[in-house]
Amino acid sequence: MDQIAAAADISRRSLFRYFGTKEDLVVGNLADLARDAAGILRAPPASESPWEALRAALQVYVNEPVHSPEWAFKIAQMVHGTPSLHARRLEKQQIMIGLLTPEIRDRLSGDDADLRALAIVSAALACLDTATEVWVRSGGAGSIEDLYDRAVAAVRS
Repeated sequence: MDQIAAAADISRRSLFRYFGTKEDLVVGNLADLARDAAGILRAPPASESPWEALRAALQVYVNEPVHSPEWAFKIAQMVHGTPSLHARRLEKQQIMIGLLTPEIRDRLSGDDADLRALAIVSAALACLDTATEVWVRSGGAGSIEDLYDRAVAAVRS
C-alpha cells in the first residue's frame, strides 16, 4: 500500500479514503459496474428474456473501458489466484445480485418471480465467474463472451 500511495503521490491515509481495503484497489469498481448493468436492464426492450437482458447488461464487465484486454487478464489472474481478492469479489458480487435481481424480477410474472429472478441472476453471475476462470486457466485464449455463452447454454440445457 505504501508503494501504491507513493506512486500515486498521495498519502497512505488518502489512499484508504478512496479504497476501504487493499482488495478494493483491484475489485472496488464492481459495485459501480453493477449500477451500470442495472441501468441497462431498466432500458428497453423489456420484451427481452431475462437471460438476453442479463447478457447485454453484463457486457459492462467485459467491455470496461478503463483496461486493455491484457490488463483485464492480469486483474482476472490476480482475483482468481489470490484468496483475499477472490473473497472480496464475492462480497461485491452480493451487491451485484442485490442490484440486478429487482430489474430481472420486473421482467417476470407469477407468484415465484422473486425466486426465479434471484436464481437467474445468481446463475448468470456464476456463469460469468466460470467463463472468467476458464479464460484465466487458458492463458487468455478465446473470448469471455463466448465462454459465458457456453456456460449459460450448459446451465440452461
